[in-house]
Amino acid sequence: MSIEAHRYDYVLPPLTLDEGYWSALLDEGENTTTVPHQEVFQVTFPKYDDEMADSIDAGHHYTMYHGESEEDWQAIRDIFESDDVVEVKVVGYNRGGLLIEWRTLRGFVPASQLINFPATANQMIRRSALMSRVGEIMQLRVIELHLDKNRIILSERAAQANPGERANILHTLQAGDVVEGTITNLCDFGAFVDLGGLEGLVHISELSWGRVGHPENILARGQTLSAYVLGVDQEAGRIALSLKRLRPDPWKTVHERYEVNEIVEGVITNVVDFGAFACIEEGLEGLIHVSELAEGQFLHPRNVVKEGEYIRARILTINGAARRLGLSLRLE
Repeated sequence: MSIEAHRYDYVLPPLTLDEGYWSALLDEGENTTTVPHQEVFQVTFPKYDDEMADSIDAGHHYTMYHGESEEDWQAIRDIFESDDVVEVKVVGYNRGGLLIEWRTLRGFVPASQLINFPATANQMIRRSALMSRVGEIMQLRVIELHLDKNRIILSERAAQANPGERANILHTLQAGDVVEGTITNLCDFGAFVDLGGLEGLVHISELSWGRVGHPENILARGQTLSAYVLGVDQEAGRIALSLKRLRPDPWKTVHERYEVNEIVEGVITNVVDFGAFACIEEGLEGLIHVSELAEGQFLHPRNVVKEGEYIRARILTINGAARRLGLSLRLE
């Protein structure tokens, strides 16, 4: 896939991305089931034997196999730096993906980096899909290499790109660019977007100015879209993307479009002990305090309104800077 970047200089500056954000990217959970960071990247590998797959899948841990050759480490580093595809054998699996063997080295392929992996949270289906690939010879590309951590991460998706294409994307993109891509995976913390052999992550907080329960509620695998580049980590080979920053922030102009005492229509998005939240347009949610829900006594706000219910409300207060909107169901 070719990639075309456009500069948008008027958009908001990119956010600072902390280590927690990149840890989420490394975890690369599948659908509603995420794989803990340790479970994916601190897997220990025994010297290969016939019981390896069953043992690892059962969650057993072993001492790291110390038969790795320095020559093989140098060879895999050369392959990584030249962005070549390597042929490896699948020798096992765990809940997060496939365990591979290349010469004296062991590596890991996250399930999110597999082509045609079943889009389901059903663990039996996922396990069966992973188990069926044990013994298979795969064409993969190394996407992360850390000798000090005995870590080799590979990708079947990345192997579809031409040599050097991924590096070209990393060196070409800048914060503020707008790119085209295809959604390859949806998980509870965001969406992965293929930019042409290299994936970027749209964190769930960057999907919309409004509330998003799960990325699959607004996106679909295979969907083509435009995304704003928040940041590029060339050393780690990661790209942070945003969808909401391609659209105006509704809170910046809320005073121009609404006024106090105006009657608006909306839908209840969340009901809590102290009231209910209602969305009056994408990205604009207001709070209906419990005292503004109804006359008389009631045990809980859920006795008055429910999520998904359409309502008419009166605007009590508007504070665009604080991103707050006060609403009332008392229309007079």
